[in-house]
Amino acid sequence: MPADTPVKALILAFTDAPSLAAYVINRLQPELLCFFVPESAKAQVEEAVQPLVQQMPKRWDWVVTPDPADVIACHQALSRSIHDLFRNWAVQVGEVVVDLTGATPAMAAALATVSQPWTSRVISLVDAEGREEGEAIAIGGLSKHWLQGNPWDESAVVVRREASDAFNHGSFRAAATLFHTLEARVSGGQKPLYRALGELASGYGLWEQFHYRQAWDKLKTSLKALDMASLWGGPPGLKALLPFIKANNGFLEKLVLDPADVKEGVVLDLLAHAHRRAHVDHDYERAMVALVRAMEACAQRQLFKQYKIKTWDVQPEQLPDAMRDTCRTCYLDDVDGKYKLPLQSQFRALAGLGDQMGQAFLRDWPKMKPLFDAANHAVLGHGFEAIKAERVQQLSDVVMKLTGVSESSLPKFPVLSL
Repeated sequence: MPADTPVKALILAFTDAPSLAAYVINRLQPELLCFFVPESAKAQVEEAVQPLVQQMPKRWDWVVTPDPADVIACHQALSRSIHDLFRNWAVQVGEVVVDLTGATPAMAAALATVSQPWTSRVISLVDAEGREEGEAIAIGGLSKHWLQGNPWDESAVVVRREASDAFNHGSFRAAATLFHTLEARVSGGQKPLYRALGELASGYGLWEQFHYRQAWDKLKTSLKALDMASLWGGPPGLKALLPFIKANNGFLEKLVLDPADVKEGVVLDLLAHAHRRAHVDHDYERAMVALVRAMEACAQRQLFKQYKIKTWDVQPEQLPDAMRDTCRTCYLDDVDGKYKLPLQSQFRALAGLGDQMGQAFLRDWPKMKPLFDAANHAVLGHGFEAIKAERVQQLSDVVMKLTGVSESSLPKFPVLSL
């Protein structure tokens, strides 16, 4: 008998032929075994199959169909019991092998359908006459061919597209779950591809939460695996995806390795984050919050880069003369004893220090104030009014102009078309 790696769980359809059923059990050595049988076959399993089993499974169970010729009856019998059985057995996706050797057509159709979410391999012993495919074996004087395959190797494309759609809509956790589920289901050669896609989706999810180092680690790992997969073909659209991942990986690397207390890349990322909230999620509240924060980060960058001023720990002597008394009287945090500049004062400090961006802010402030008022009155600001999409776009235009950032310089998440 050829050596096979022992399997976690085996569902074996049985109507007759005990020697064939015993061969499958002995070859696969399942830890958990479930027979799918008509009531009339249960006695034969106990009397003719069980004595031939060399190593008994740890657990043994039944699903009985009331009519092996009725596909609906077979489907109902399986669907009402098999999923609870797997949960009780702590069986994971991809750990089930299905044997259709002894199944009627109705039993086979029902079993293939109901077990699909859990299955990683389907096997069948068929007559050897006229066949070239499969592995030729002899069992009790019978010539058979061992046929096996993984239905998920072909049907994975449907779930892959579903996962890609989830990714493209910003549902990175859902996309990662779907890709890792496919990893568990497909055959060994395809597992690295889906593991890499799952890690890729997890990485972008971490990035969306501003966990830059963890995101960079995920993207680095997945990029290597996807690059390797592309050499062997991979799914359509994979090669076109790689340049986007490489560009994003480079952006994260530069941001993570930047030793400065105020990282320039965060400004770009906040602006890109705001655009995704507005245009992907249509979440204008969070887009507005991100835009205001991006403007502040830009002021913080300029103050630190040009004047070594930390807005969260400013020294009054670093500020223009006209702001020093105000700083001492209004900006002192009575808990930690540090002076902290609010957003508008950050730009006023820049203007007083002769910075062009600060001067532009003061010059345009009358036009910008209604937009800041809208942000303050928003539910995620300090008020109770929902943000309108046009306000987000108006503030976005103002911030991009004020900061001098071009849209082409912002990091862009890829669109998966796999």
